[in-house]
Formats: sequence, structure tokens, C-alpha cells
Amino acid sequence: QLTLVESGGGSVQPGGSLRLSCVASGFTLDYYTIGWFRQAPGKEREAVSCISSSGYTLIYGDSVKDRFTISRDKVKNTVYLQMRSLEPEDTAVYYCAAAQTTVQPVCEPSEYDYWGQGTQVTISS
Repeated sequence: QLTLVESGGGSVQPGGSLRLSCVASGFTLDYYTIGWFRQAPGKEREAVSCISSSGYTLIYGDSVKDRFTISRDKVKNTVYLQMRSLEPEDTAVYYCAAAQTTVQPVCEPSEYDYWGQGTQVTISS
């Protein structure tokens, strides 16, 4: 089975930081585009950030592009999402997902084949 496991979520105050991790089992992330997505109560799932299999193409949602950083560690078979300057609006369940690599990676939920279980991120005072 191909599995993705997210970790690193939790509760932090506004302005704080968290680093989320997505670890793959049963396959290597080297062959996939990896995306981070989030879904807040009452809202549709939205793209946060995506990274190509090479690691050279990065995509960020407009609301996070200056605050979040996506990266991948080939040796650890892990993708990270470093989140800084967190805001209450960032509160959501965060999911990582994998898509078969393409020439031009996309960052839309419908394009992704494998999903993790999600990790809760809560920003509050």
C-alpha cells in the first residue's frame, strides 16, 4: 500500500510557527509531485503549496506565499511545510497528497491520487 502520514500539527498563537512533515511509505516521493492542501470547517479544500518531483518547481497559494515554505528531503522520503507568521485564518486540517509527475506540475486537489489522513492546525490566542 502507498501511504502518506502527516505530522507536526497542533495549536499555536497568532504569529507563531509550525513545521509539518509528510512521510511516504511503500513508494518513493522522488517520482511524484507533492502537494499540501487544507480544509477549514464550512470551506472547500484549497491548495497551500506544491513541489515538483525534482524539487525545482514550487507553487504557493496567494495567501501563504510570503509565509510558508515547501521543501523535500530525498534521503528521508519526506516533504515539509514550514509555516511562519501563522494567522487564525490558517486554522484547518492540513493534508499532504501525491500525484504522478507531469511536465508541468499542477496544484489542484483533483489532480492528486494519494492522500494522507490530515493533521489539525489551530491558530488561536
